Amino acid sequence: MKKTIHSGRASLVTLIAALALAACGQEQPQQQQAGQQEAPPHAVEVAEIARQDIPLNKSYPSLLRSDSEVTLVARVNGFLEERHFEPGQLVEQGDRLYTIEPDLYQATVNQREADLQSARAELARAQRDAQRFEQLLSQNSVSRQQYDQALADQRVAQASVAQADAALTSANLDLGYSNVTAPVSGMISLSQINVGNLVTPGTELATITPLDPLEVRFQLPQRDAFELRRQLGESGNASDISARLSVPGQYGDDSAELEGRLNFLGSRVDSGTSTVQASATFANPDGAVLPGQFVRVRVEGLKRFDVLAVPEIAVTQGLMGPRVFIVDEENKARERTVQLGEVAGPWQIIHDGLTAGERVIVGDPAGLEPGMLIDPQPFEGNAADIVAEAEQESAQQGTGQAAEAMQDGAADAQPAEGEEGAQ
Repeated sequence: MKKTIHSGRASLVTLIAALALAACGQEQPQQQQAGQQEAPPHAVEVAEIARQDIPLNKSYPSLLRSDSEVTLVARVNGFLEERHFEPGQLVEQGDRLYTIEPDLYQATVNQREADLQSARAELARAQRDAQRFEQLLSQNSVSRQQYDQALADQRVAQASVAQADAALTSANLDLGYSNVTAPVSGMISLSQINVGNLVTPGTELATITPLDPLEVRFQLPQRDAFELRRQLGESGNASDISARLSVPGQYGDDSAELEGRLNFLGSRVDSGTSTVQASATFANPDGAVLPGQFVRVRVEGLKRFDVLAVPEIAVTQGLMGPRVFIVDEENKARERTVQLGEVAGPWQIIHDGLTAGERVIVGDPAGLEPGMLIDPQPFEGNAADIVAEAEQESAQQGTGQAAEAMQDGAADAQPAEGEEGAQ
């Protein structure tokens, strides 16, 4: 009898436990479902996209050059007698650099001066004869033929004076060429000819390279050139556009920069390269940057007009390619595949996939999924701040993960109590 009572109680307890477990099993899915329904919206910055003008800074490779560089050449024959500079010296315009037998050319000048004096004396005699024959002709004392001959002699004497004067001018030029002077200011190179050697017209002597200012010529893609011309408008003044010159390996940094201005923008497209030639000048007062270096020129103030753009961080990679998230009328996230254009600083230009007026999620898209409820936050229009905040959060998360990994490693390195006792 007692066994029967105990058996009945055990069955009753078992039945009650089973019912309680069943009730708990039903309550947990309900609680999970309620939790899913009550999940708060994801707060992220949202902007109504509109067409705008986006500043675009682009750089172009080029070779640095000095626009006023001059190669000195001899213009007369003779032996190189003197050199009046040291290689690598900064010379000023008009400084005397070489001497090429000036005494020889001074003697020629003296001879041409004597020839000119002789010709002038002959001209004076011919003029007096012509005047005398003119008087005699009026008195019928000489024939007309004799008078004409006197006039011809006068004209020949005048031509002789002009010829002697031209010869003297040429001799003076040669005398000037025998003293080679600097046509521009700059740094002079090594001398190509040693003192004592014979030089002829065309013999290269040295090179003078002005270091301030410097010029760089580069090629603009035709689209950039068209946009730049559109930006310049009616003025067409290229100097309104600033440029920066990046030179690798200067001042101990990865790059050094010089600031300058655009001074030329070509008016035709090269059919072979589809580019437009441009040039810019840069002040280089310290002479720290030298011509011949490969550099990158960054044009500032260039714009893309009437384009759609989102912060670069808002673009992620989806299964169908680059994508952004938009917010529909129910404040839910929807995926949109887009065609990308150029990157303009923190902005990503969108060529296709978006239309003006749509609400685009411009904040950090981490954790976003299609269909997720969104709590739109106002966007102040500063894409750089959004990118900086996302990078800072990513860096903090990386630091935290590294710290956790170090703690886990330290915990794994500590021996268990049983192992310590065994030791």
